[in-house]
Amino acid sequence: MVRRPRPPAEPRLNVLADAVAAASSPRGAARRGRAGVPPARNVHDFLANKLGTEIVGGTYPPGSLLPSEAELLERFGVSRTALREAFRVLAAKGLIVSRTKVGTRVRAMADWNMLDPDMLAWHLQAAPTEDFVAHLFQLRQMVEPQAASLAAQSCSGETLARIEAAYEDMVRYKDGSGDLIGADLRFHQAILEATGNHFIGALGGLIHAALIGSFQLGWQSAAFMQGSRLRQHRAVLEAIRDRKPKQAEAQMAALLRDSIDDVRRALRRRGDQDRPKRRAGRKR
Repeated sequence: MVRRPRPPAEPRLNVLADAVAAASSPRGAARRGRAGVPPARNVHDFLANKLGTEIVGGTYPPGSLLPSEAELLERFGVSRTALREAFRVLAAKGLIVSRTKVGTRVRAMADWNMLDPDMLAWHLQAAPTEDFVAHLFQLRQMVEPQAASLAAQSCSGETLARIEAAYEDMVRYKDGSGDLIGADLRFHQAILEATGNHFIGALGGLIHAALIGSFQLGWQSAAFMQGSRLRQHRAVLEAIRDRKPKQAEAQMAALLRDSIDDVRRALRRRGDQDRPKRRAGRKR
């Protein structure tokens, strides 16, 4: 029996994508209770994931009140203790605030902990918008060029080897035959770690969210690495390897600038393709 190759448009999405899947399907339908609630030991996480996704997805916009405790208890069929524990999780992430005799209100977006891994996963699960991905790229543009410069100054042989290995995997999987997104993530994460600054290294999650968000928005370069983008990654690697901080910074800035342009062009094409379909739907 001949095994068919994996379709190139479905690359494996690691780590954060797994978190997204876990949030939407905690234990599988066969083990869920009423309203999709999993066994009691996971109920707090399930409720936090469900309500968190609905909040960031706009079901409950900033300033609005969540349904009453009685309504949510009826909807999910859980205990008051479980619901309040989920509320504590959401409150700790800056999403909600509860007031006696007023209810639980969604806080302004400025109060949300946007770099929290769960928050990033909820945005992806709720279908990322162009603005969401663009804002992630803007933050990357503020951090990664300088990180590449620092890496060129202080990169160890071990860290450089990780950057090189990730790049080699990107070359190997450039046609979408393997985990291209994972290799891309490892490339950028290794550069952050090469700075020796643990605060900068901790920003790997937002890079992953940007890559997966781009893929979910229809950015084909997330499944296939364009030759020009691959050359740009190599230019960053070579500048770091050659200990040229300014060149590493400039090459990383150009790579990120062109990458977000790829996303915007893909979104415009998708909008042009969807427009005739919407017109056809209205004529029926």
